[in-house]
Amino acid sequence: RCGLAAGRSYSGGSAYPSVSLTCPLPGVPKAVFAAAESRERFETRVTVLENGLRVASQNKFGQFCTVGILVNSGSRHEAKYLSGISHFLEKLAFSSTAQFGSKDEILLTLEKHGGICDCQASRDTIMYAVSADARGLDTVVNLLADVTLQPRLSDEEIEMTRMAIRFELEDLNMRPDPEPLLTEMIHAAAFRDNTVGLNRFCPVENTDKIDRDVLHSYLSSYYTPDRMVLAGVGIEHEHLVECARKYLLGVEPVWGSGQGRAVDRSVAQYTGGIIKVEKDMSDVSLGPTPIPELTHIMIGLESCSFLEDDFIPFAVLNMMMGGGGSFSAGGPGKGMFTRLYLNVLNRHHWMYNATSYHHSYEDTGLLCIHASADPKQVREMVEIITREFILMAGAVGEVELERAKTQLKSMLMMNLESRPVIFEDVGRQVLATSTRKLPHELCALISQVKPTDIKRVVTKMLHKKPAVAALGDLTDLPTYEHIQAALSSKDGRLPRLYRLFR
Repeated sequence: RCGLAAGRSYSGGSAYPSVSLTCPLPGVPKAVFAAAESRERFETRVTVLENGLRVASQNKFGQFCTVGILVNSGSRHEAKYLSGISHFLEKLAFSSTAQFGSKDEILLTLEKHGGICDCQASRDTIMYAVSADARGLDTVVNLLADVTLQPRLSDEEIEMTRMAIRFELEDLNMRPDPEPLLTEMIHAAAFRDNTVGLNRFCPVENTDKIDRDVLHSYLSSYYTPDRMVLAGVGIEHEHLVECARKYLLGVEPVWGSGQGRAVDRSVAQYTGGIIKVEKDMSDVSLGPTPIPELTHIMIGLESCSFLEDDFIPFAVLNMMMGGGGSFSAGGPGKGMFTRLYLNVLNRHHWMYNATSYHHSYEDTGLLCIHASADPKQVREMVEIITREFILMAGAVGEVELERAKTQLKSMLMMNLESRPVIFEDVGRQVLATSTRKLPHELCALISQVKPTDIKRVVTKMLHKKPAVAALGDLTDLPTYEHIQAALSSKDGRLPRLYRLFR
């Protein structure tokens, strides 16, 4: 067949030349490939202004840029305030300001530069971001400064926000996918009544209590230049610094420049514990193909901060555990070599879901496994998940570890193809450390992870009390003491583990 192809005549009349693909084509000049002029030009640059504001930028080819302001403020800082302020601020973002009369006016201004805007509040960060044509950078930074420091917070806007939050809370309890609710529950169990364990969503009873005075009091404490980063991707650093000096230096916030209440500098205290919510899950998804009634369990243990060296081994461990739904999208084979697929989903047909999550913060972290099954199988499901935690401390195969490390590096690099993701990475790293580790540095750290590193971090993790969140029909749920005893089994012998539940 190769011989026929080599002598076959084409439309030009000549036979196809039998030249190897590894050899240069005869008569064709040598290819010259594009290359970056220098690595320095594409590294993250950081400038600190006189008022303490950090300006960070990452150059990237393209007509559009993503620019935003990140504030070291979130639900974990609400200990001295009414819970839910960050949730309110997220919903009130990009509303009327000193310069712009309404949200529509802001959107029309961005539309002239092909721009879109968004605000996201998490446990430790509030992020205001705009993606627009790079030529409109001056307008974008002016708008961001106004939105962050000069919001009007009118009575009408606050009332609309109350309605939006009530609707969101109602929707949260009706969703077929309980993952956001379980994430709140596992944090509350792991860090009871402190820092990252505080509720990210505004409780219904607080919606009427939060007004302009409460918001201004909070903003005066946490929206200060030394707790902010102006980050940009796809723009020149000097231009961004120039705009920052113009619009963010010496600006008087709408709440005044007086000292607010003391900033909460509490360090996260891991407590462990259990939070149970009995709920009828039989009718969460009605229709021609309803989701069956399920009970959801999430079990977690304290990991580490993203500032610690052990963060990378924990990230590899999380990738090694992997998992997902029993009917995973993406085609055959996706993630099928992770432990939760091989040991759980492939062996127990009744398991609807088994997924590993890793949440990491400036002073702590949480590695947890979320599992779902029929209420009658809850006891066995908990046995299987606790067994997987104990097996983490066992032998780690070289092939298994290399696969997890390669998958983690691949996911990291693919995510950083997206400009908004690069922006968030730049902003969060600079906000936490005033510097940024570049992707090739992170990949080098991932490559250095050894089986002994995995065993070390797991052994340290298993000495802690577990955090448990349970939602649904919990009739057959084992007691917290049984779960704790199983996970504190230092030798990891499975027969002993099973006897605890029998």
